Order: sequence, then C-alpha cells, then structure tokens
Amino acid sequence: MSYVRPPGLPIVDAMTPAVLVLTGPVTQDEVTGLCDDVRMLLESTGAGCVVCDVAGLGPPGLGAVDLLARLELAAKRAGGRIRLRDPHPGLRALLDLVGLRIEVEGQPEQREPALRVEEAVEPGDPAL
Repeated sequence: MSYVRPPGLPIVDAMTPAVLVLTGPVTQDEVTGLCDDVRMLLESTGAGCVVCDVAGLGPPGLGAVDLLARLELAAKRAGGRIRLRDPHPGLRALLDLVGLRIEVEGQPEQREPALRVEEAVEPGDPAL
C-alpha cells in the first residue's frame, strides 16, 4: 500500500488548540525558539490559543514567569494568546504577584460567570 499526501495545507480543527510542552528549566537561549514555536503554532493551526503544558517546567521562579510573559507577548503579537495547563500553585501565585494574567485551563474566563450560578431576582424587578 502507498499513501500520497493530498496537495495543500492539512486540515486542522481550529477549535482544538495546539499544545506546547515546556519541560525542565528553560535557558535564556531557548526562550527565543519557544516564542517562535508559539507564533508558528498560532499561524499553522489558525486557532487563537496555544496551550502551554507547564507541569514539567520545574520549580516556580522568576525565570518561569519571564518565559511565560515572553510567550504571552509573542502570542499577542501573532494575534492569539496562551493558556496554561497544570501550573504549580506557586507559579500561579507568582504570576498573580507580578500582575501577569494568563488564562489557566479549567478556570472560567474573567467575564464569564461560573457554571450553575443564578442571579437573584428581587421582588418587584421589571421583567426583561
């Protein structure tokens, strides 16, 4: 049997974001390549988001915060964003401390109400 690849670009599901797995302590020399990877994934998939799996990134520190800030900036310049998968609680605390708001998988977005939350209606409120 043989398989001939069809001409043109591969069909990609734009609803499924690409995943970039970050492992080990990342050196400053590797940061530029990872930023290029984020831009390439956004452009090649057509999705507006790249999921960064940070479970294997190592102990949280300012080096990891710097890396994620640069990846977020690269993604924004390419018209997208990054989302974190399985971040260490210490890393999330550091990101909050420096004011870097990066979406985390499994959390509702800032402007979305949490699921199963109903707004209370006061008696006498007019119907919409």
